Amino acid sequence: IMKLVKLATCNLAQWSLDFDGNLKRIIESIKVAKEKGARYRLGPELEVPGYGCEDHFLENDTFLHSWECLAEILKGDYTDDILCDIGMPVMHRNVSYNCRVFVLNRKILLIRPKLFLAQDGNYREARWFTAWKHRFTVESFYLPRFIRAITGQDTVPFGEGVLALRDTVLSAETCEELFTPQSPHIAHMLNGVEIVTNGSGSHHQLRKLNTRVDLIRDATAKNGGIYLYSNQQCCDGGRLYFDGTAMIFCNGKLIARGSQFSPVDVEVIVASADLNAVRSFRNIPSRNEQASVAQTIPRIDVPFELSESIMSPLHEFGKPSEPLAIEYHTPEEEIGFGPACWLWDYLRRSGLSGFFLALSGGADSSATASIVYIMCNMLVDHIKLGNTQVLNDVRRVAKYGPNETPTDPKDLAKRIFFTCYMGTKNSSEETRARAAALAAEIGATHLDVNIDSVVASFEGIVTNTLKKQPRFKVHGGSATENLALQNVQARTRMVLAYFLAQLGLWSQNKDGGLLVLGSANVDEALRGYLTKYDCSSADLNPIGAVSKVDLKRFLLWAAKAYKLSTLVNVVEAPPTAELEPITQDYKQNDEADMGMSYADLAEYGHLRKIERCGPFSMFQHLLNKWSHLKPAEIADKVKFFFRCYSINRHKMTTLTPSYHAEGYSPDDNRYDHRPFLYNVRWTWQFAKIDALVKQLEALEASKQAPHSGVEQSLSN
Repeated sequence: IMKLVKLATCNLAQWSLDFDGNLKRIIESIKVAKEKGARYRLGPELEVPGYGCEDHFLENDTFLHSWECLAEILKGDYTDDILCDIGMPVMHRNVSYNCRVFVLNRKILLIRPKLFLAQDGNYREARWFTAWKHRFTVESFYLPRFIRAITGQDTVPFGEGVLALRDTVLSAETCEELFTPQSPHIAHMLNGVEIVTNGSGSHHQLRKLNTRVDLIRDATAKNGGIYLYSNQQCCDGGRLYFDGTAMIFCNGKLIARGSQFSPVDVEVIVASADLNAVRSFRNIPSRNEQASVAQTIPRIDVPFELSESIMSPLHEFGKPSEPLAIEYHTPEEEIGFGPACWLWDYLRRSGLSGFFLALSGGADSSATASIVYIMCNMLVDHIKLGNTQVLNDVRRVAKYGPNETPTDPKDLAKRIFFTCYMGTKNSSEETRARAAALAAEIGATHLDVNIDSVVASFEGIVTNTLKKQPRFKVHGGSATENLALQNVQARTRMVLAYFLAQLGLWSQNKDGGLLVLGSANVDEALRGYLTKYDCSSADLNPIGAVSKVDLKRFLLWAAKAYKLSTLVNVVEAPPTAELEPITQDYKQNDEADMGMSYADLAEYGHLRKIERCGPFSMFQHLLNKWSHLKPAEIADKVKFFFRCYSINRHKMTTLTPSYHAEGYSPDDNRYDHRPFLYNVRWTWQFAKIDALVKQLEALEASKQAPHSGVEQSLSN
């Protein structure tokens, strides 16, 4: 006899403080789950107010409005005959907690606070919430007056309890708890819990999804059981894109999975699992020895069944869901799809009508343009699938008529994407041609302007004011003059970009404005190889946390996948800023300007942030990794990087909000908190490096020295 449970989880496109929209999406997900026959529905972490409210979690209003939204759910028939697990903040005894609220048949069954808060990388949960320290205990929570009037309950259990239904036992984890060494699900499963749920707020990062999948798979492969995972799938108001991928595992096998990247607001996945299969899987002596002495966890009795007993495989309730293969996007696909979804969420929620990009014909701006085109393709694909929500969003943003249905990504790009090549006398015909060709392949509205007259005006003002005329390096000028003359070109482009973005649609007799896109990569930000307040200064930057190495691979993938042949030429061209005069003997090159390769920069970035290395420990790491170089050469490279990094760190304080994609992002605002005024000589640290170099050189010299006389005579 099988005891099948049909369970639902979801991806939701929540938005911080959008209580109206968030409530509608929650209710829609419950309705869809019920329509699909599920008796349990799981939602993302803090889905009622949105995960990214940040310091708004310090406001009483956020808690009040969350309870008001829950009241709307309780008033209707939404929770009739379906157990709903809803994420929201709750204040208990004047302490704020990040909670799961279990609701069934218009009653609250349990409020389960988060035990372990996320405090690293982009996460600052302890700034707003407190972890529940009373393990394996529950106490009474006094409900707000207007909730009591709806449910007829005065108090409900609050704490680390589990729900004992008539046919199974269910408990919750929340996001970070899955990633801790001693996750709550371990004790819960040993205590007899058969279904574990995880409402999460987990953001996308390149090559991260496999970690999440491995943890869930291992949890059920070792202990048996059913594990459900829910997540937001959206930009909910900040630099992060929450990448969905709702999942259901049973006994180590994936049995249902949602999309990772999608413009759809509500995606519900459902799976059927056999409780008896879980019980059979767990009947292992070594596991049962541990389970027999497991910590007792309070159980809340719930007179409700999730399962149906099935005597025949032909029963209308169905059969267990078949295992699925675990598949992952390539990093190149992640770079394309993740930022595309982030840009679309931002655009449709900003009230603006498109994007403006200074398209130079180089790799970085071409990558940004390609991501916009991928976004247009994704939207048209979903429209063709009949998604009315996406269609309505596109009609509103791109100003299509009520009966117009976009069918061509290029037509959509022409309406919402403006590009502009801003040339000077230092620009080449090759970059101008590549910019125009790529814009044509994408369908963007492309402009070509020359800014020499504006730059000359600035130079004239400076010459008249300072009574000296600055010159480029190739004309005999100093490094100071050379840099200033480059920067004025770059900053002129930023001013012009915003001017054109405000008037681009006006020139077509349309209302609205454009968001300005930036295109500086993570390695150049780390090195400081950008002009403060140039075209790296924009409203959004979809590639700001992507390495140059990954971007080149992405461009080659996009060239093939989206038939953008110009991108091949972009990748093959040497990277150059084209801010200095081109002569017969000199042409500017990015890596030469930086004094280091992009591959080396990626290595420095990983060691500095991911491995938490200062100058001395970075030098030690690279001694082993770069064995082809002498210690003194490695020392010079490390010291040069840290000098450049620290001199330019101030630029990170004004870095354009960038899509978070890479673990070594130097984003000063949320992710990489560091000083921006350094002692750039690093005297103590560099002295340690120099001392170790001398020791290593002395050791190497001793190995190369002739043998002693005794040793020589023995050898003779």
